[in-house]
Amino acid sequence: MGARIQATTGAEHARILGIGAYRPRRVVPNSEVVEAIDSSDEWIQQRSGIKQRRFASDDETIQMMSVAAARQALERAGLDAGQVDCVVVATVSHLMQTPAVATLVAHELGTDQAAAFDVSAACAGFCHGVAMAADFVRTGSARHVLVVGVERLSDITDMTDRGTAFIFADGAGAAVVGPSDEPGIGPVVWGSDGEQSDLIRSRHDWRDVLAAAEPAMPHLTMQGSAVFRWASFAMAKVAQEALDRAGITADQLDCFVPHQANMRITDAMARSMKLPPTVRIARDIAEQGNTSAASIPLALDRMVTEGDARSGDTALLVAFGAGLAYAAQVVVVP
Repeated sequence: MGARIQATTGAEHARILGIGAYRPRRVVPNSEVVEAIDSSDEWIQQRSGIKQRRFASDDETIQMMSVAAARQALERAGLDAGQVDCVVVATVSHLMQTPAVATLVAHELGTDQAAAFDVSAACAGFCHGVAMAADFVRTGSARHVLVVGVERLSDITDMTDRGTAFIFADGAGAAVVGPSDEPGIGPVVWGSDGEQSDLIRSRHDWRDVLAAAEPAMPHLTMQGSAVFRWASFAMAKVAQEALDRAGITADQLDCFVPHQANMRITDAMARSMKLPPTVRIARDIAEQGNTSAASIPLALDRMVTEGDARSGDTALLVAFGAGLAYAAQVVVVP
C-alpha cells in the first residue's frame, strides 16, 4: 500500500495587494499613424476611441517594462521581492522562444528562487494570471504571486495595415496577489473558442517567414468587424456570469474594467449588461491604445491614480482576445 500524500493548505482567501504600471515615454498621436493607412484622426477616434498610444523605445524592453511595473506594485503592496514565491508574466510579444521572460524578471527583481513562467493567452492573459495566482495562494502553492501583463505590440504590428496599425500599443501592468481575511478575487469565468481563432492571429508561421526569399517579421492580423460582434455580445454574457458567480449584481459594482480593445465594444458591453450610471468605467484606451495583456492592469492603475477607483471598491474585470481566449472575475481594488 502506497504512502499517503500530505496536502498543503494555504490562505482561506486571496486578493490583489498592490498594482503598478509602466507606460513608455514616447506618446504617438493619431496624426503620426494616419498617413501610412490613408486615414484621419476623426476616423480613428470614431472607430475606436483612440486619441493616442504609447510606443516603446529600444531600451524599453519587455523585461525592463515588466520590472518597472512590478517594483511599483510591490512597493504599493508593502512587500519586497524576496517575499514573492511565483512570477507569472502574460505576453504575446516576447520574441525569444525561451527562456520565459518571467525567469529574467524574477532574477532582476531579486526574488529568492521564485517559480516563474509565461502565459500566452493574448489580451486575456492578465486575467488568467490573476485567476491562477488566487488559486496558488489558496492552495498553499505560493503565498505571494506577482502577475505581470506586458506587451511591445509595436514590434509585431504592420504600420501600413489599416485594420490594426492605429490600435496596438506598448506598456506593462503588474499586480501582487496574496492572502486575505475576506474574499478579494471572485471565481473566474474563462474559456476559449478556437473555431474562431483566425479572427486575431499572427499572419505567418515562423517557418514560412524564414523560408521566404525576403524574411520579414510576422505581423498581427485581425478581422475587426467579426471581433467587434463577438466581443460586444458574447463577452457581456461572460461578464454577467462572473457577477453571478461572485454573488453580486451590476448595481453593486463600483468599477467596470474591460480589456481596452475598442471604446465602442466597451460601450456595447455596458449597455448589454445594463450597468447603472453609478458604475465607473475604465477608458484608458483613449490615451494608451490597445496593449493586449497589459491593458487591464494599466486601466485599473489609471482609475486608482485619478481617483475613479478607491481601495475597497468592487471591480469587474473582463478580457478577450486571440484564441479566441477570454476570462472575467470580480476583484476588490487594492
